[in-house]
Amino acid sequence: MIFSTHPLHPAVAAQMSDRSTLVVASAPTSDAILAESVGAEIIVVRAPINPEIIRREERLRATVRHGAGLDMIPVDIATAAGVLVANVPGANAITVAEHVIWTSLALLRKHRRVSTDLRSKGWAAGRHHSDSGRELSGRTLGIVGMGNVGRALSAMATKGFGMQVLTHTRSPTNLPKGVVATSLAELLSSSDIVALCCPLNEQTRGMINADTIAGMKNSAILINVSRGPVVEEMPLIEALRTDRLGGAALDVFDTQPLPPDHPYFDLDNVILTPHMAGITEESMLRMGQGVASEVRRILADELPENLVNPDAVARYRERFPTGQC
Repeated sequence: MIFSTHPLHPAVAAQMSDRSTLVVASAPTSDAILAESVGAEIIVVRAPINPEIIRREERLRATVRHGAGLDMIPVDIATAAGVLVANVPGANAITVAEHVIWTSLALLRKHRRVSTDLRSKGWAAGRHHSDSGRELSGRTLGIVGMGNVGRALSAMATKGFGMQVLTHTRSPTNLPKGVVATSLAELLSSSDIVALCCPLNEQTRGMINADTIAGMKNSAILINVSRGPVVEEMPLIEALRTDRLGGAALDVFDTQPLPPDHPYFDLDNVILTPHMAGITEESMLRMGQGVASEVRRILADELPENLVNPDAVARYRERFPTGQC
């Protein structure tokens, strides 16, 4: 049985159903996923997976991330149990990069304030904000994390808008042409727009905090398409309330769904989206097709192309000897 925490693209669901029984969680909640994944051989992951599931399911072969980030999967526990973990890197990189460009433009041109005042106060009030709007072209973009998303974003920024691009990355070699690697402090102090495109780990958790915000330009825009805990929320809220920063576009949060009484909702220099930067019809199809390919390999006794825990293979082969699918 293939279990998915969320509905899949119809074309992908049809492919999955041709290979095995496909069960989709009735809701993407911890309780529903825990209860309804009984008997799973492969789990398609778009919501956090309780470690108990991995320990409980004796026939579980693999968890396959519908996307790139692995924070929803307890990889260490899966590895110890001999459960393969795979992902689909890069399938939504263009989608996320477009989201960064879109929200950057909207913040620079003060779209939320313009739209609100136009609707509530009239033409002149909305038009008034245009005098302080700013252009994206020619500005400096700082990208934290130069993986698939960072590379797609740097190409759009340089080729489409003539921007200067700085990056702070763990792998500063073999960067795209024109991208300059620098320290985090220099990136923050020099950038008009800071895009967080890095994975969540112990090095990036709380990376944006009171001290690092203090090193940013007063007019700077912060865009987080990484994970919520990369940013400490209260210092950011204070900086936005006091116009210490020019604005923020936030797609990910410490608590998801975002509580309806969260202070972010009171700020008119913030664009909020519900963890959807990487989701479009096109990206859902690409990610789903990548997942379907990995599922096909696993069910055919092959290892995933994008295996992220090779240390699990020996134990996996003990549990599932070749030829005993």
